[in-house]
Amino acid sequence: MNLAVRVAGARLVPVGNFPSEMLDELARRTGMPLAAGSLDPTPAYDALREQYDSTRLLVELKQRYSGAILGAAALDLFIPVLTFAFGEAELGGRAGVFSIYRLREEFYGLPPNRELLVERAVRELLHELGHLVGLLHCQDASCVMSPAHSVALVDAKSDDYCAACTRWLENRGA
Repeated sequence: MNLAVRVAGARLVPVGNFPSEMLDELARRTGMPLAAGSLDPTPAYDALREQYDSTRLLVELKQRYSGAILGAAALDLFIPVLTFAFGEAELGGRAGVFSIYRLREEFYGLPPNRELLVERAVRELLHELGHLVGLLHCQDASCVMSPAHSVALVDAKSDDYCAACTRWLENRGA
């Protein structure tokens, strides 16, 4: 089981119509347990932007689930100050969400690549999970906690926490 998963004690839940086979794959690769049910994203939809407000999804996740929860979405997410977001999580809180919408090669006019999509999704899942347990963005570009405002930056980082972030997680109680 991934170190951050143990520290957070979080469960993974689909938001809307997230592909079930991908959800199972993410749970398997990270060791993250699945929560029962799914979250209806409708209350977070912004018709003017034609996107889903990730902050509103965090509120919905906290209202529906107890304990730490991480939503997996296939929706176009935004934070009001940004054009889009790959995900969002409460720093040291109990709710986070990430999306595969802009991680798909098809979004950029390229042929589908399922393995690449899963790799990107794992990175974003672990990134938001890191925020849930209190990790800030990391300056190490290869660390999963490095910020990514483009899919190229997601691809540039690994799916591991750097030595400094790992030490922080270990000291946190893993």
